[in-house]
Amino acid sequence: MNETDDRHARLQAAAHPRRATANDTEKLARLFAAAFMTDPVMDWVARRGPKRAIGLERFFYWLMSVRAIPFGEVWMSDDGGAAAAWLPPDVPATAGGFWDQMRLMPMFLRLCGLPRMLRGQAMGDAMEKHHPHERHYYLAFVAVAPRLQGLGLGSAIMDATIAHVDAEGLPAYLENSNPKNAKLYERCGFVRRQNIAPKQAPPLIAMWRDARNRIGSS
Repeated sequence: MNETDDRHARLQAAAHPRRATANDTEKLARLFAAAFMTDPVMDWVARRGPKRAIGLERFFYWLMSVRAIPFGEVWMSDDGGAAAAWLPPDVPATAGGFWDQMRLMPMFLRLCGLPRMLRGQAMGDAMEKHHPHERHYYLAFVAVAPRLQGLGLGSAIMDATIAHVDAEGLPAYLENSNPKNAKLYERCGFVRRQNIAPKQAPPLIAMWRDARNRIGSS
């Protein structure tokens, strides 16, 4: 397969994603960890050094297995090159109460390292404080494998998955942690609301997309 054919195949796979299952958890954890290794906000929160990669993988493994895949709105290209993790309406955007948070402490410690635990807590608190109360779909993370970035896979999987949101006539919300992605989200109809990041952190931009009607008009 030549380069043009390979790109076409990748785009087709991203444009026709399938729902992820529990069997995809490890693959998705690796994909999201690789895609977010140098993300500005994740770079501020996650520990430095060789343990960052495993910390990210364990974080995304937990996220996929417990917080995302079970609710049926994690979508991936069949070749594993792109994925979008949505949370449907009425699913809490964050983990539960105090004891749930305590059980997660070892995982967050691996992700942040002790020196950055307060950063992680501050970022999580800011995200929870500003999360909308109106019923909506929440785009938690979207990822394209680093070696495939720039081919249009992000746009393809966004268009495909947001069609499911429009089919229900609901709004959508995300937090953009990377300025490079602003045009992608804006093209999909998301509008910047505000920077919700804590002081001294890189920008984390809350973005909202109004509901479209069920026949997909703009």
